[in-house]
Amino acid sequence: MFEKFQAEHVQTGDASIFTRYGGDGPPVLLLHGHPRTSATWHQVAPLLAEQGFTVVCPDLRGYGRSRGPAPAADHSAHSKRAVAGDLVAVMRALGHERFALAGHDRGGAVALRLALDHPDAVTRLAILDCLPISEHLSRITPQFATQWFHWFFFAQPEVPERVINADPDGWYQGDPERMGEENYAEFREATRNPGVVRAMLEDYRAGLTVDAGHEREDRAAGRGISCPTLVLWSLRDDLEELYGDPLRIWRDWAGDVRGHGIDCGHHMAEEAPDELAAALSGFLKS
Repeated sequence: MFEKFQAEHVQTGDASIFTRYGGDGPPVLLLHGHPRTSATWHQVAPLLAEQGFTVVCPDLRGYGRSRGPAPAADHSAHSKRAVAGDLVAVMRALGHERFALAGHDRGGAVALRLALDHPDAVTRLAILDCLPISEHLSRITPQFATQWFHWFFFAQPEVPERVINADPDGWYQGDPERMGEENYAEFREATRNPGVVRAMLEDYRAGLTVDAGHEREDRAAGRGISCPTLVLWSLRDDLEELYGDPLRIWRDWAGDVRGHGIDCGHHMAEEAPDELAAALSGFLKS
């Protein structure tokens, strides 16, 4: 994976962020979701590099090979604001003051926070299979609570750690044939690490508390996304089924929004890398 890319740990103060980067041209930062690592981009990143971009793929704080501080009682140590701060520091360490940004799933929530907290750093924003956390919480239905029950299970103290670490391979299922052998091996190593599992759970605990609060503060203050925004979603996942057109929701957060569905399941970087890379490249070059 990631031929011609470099990899290093970047220190950001209270975290060490494992980062892959390669290519030459305008920088674009790619953020993975749960429970993946930066390896989920192993097909998309080289395609974007071939299109003339410098591509940066970090493991989020606590995920994969990145490490952060111990969990805080209010979950702020794993908030999207803290993670966004890591990523701005990573990009500056690599020489990029301004950059394009794409985030999938939980990485999409981080991308939103980064664009809101650091608007001068973000030139373009792509959100993949994601809505603002507060928008999900304001639309809870029995269908949402059933299909997305893990949000609320992960929020419980201590219990999910015991359940998941008792059989991580059973909880976090993956297919090496569909994911790619090396990507699968990296994902499996991460999900078998109790420290990584704890950090991933803290991500969700922060989501329901401090992160949702930050988003509501933004809406009350009238803050929104100031850069052009692309929204892509998986047609074989449930985002459109639950909420209808995701663009309608995102237009309350950004003035310049476009997007469409992609015919794949949730992990679009692994299931539809060519279509995803083409959509991102076209948006970033437009």
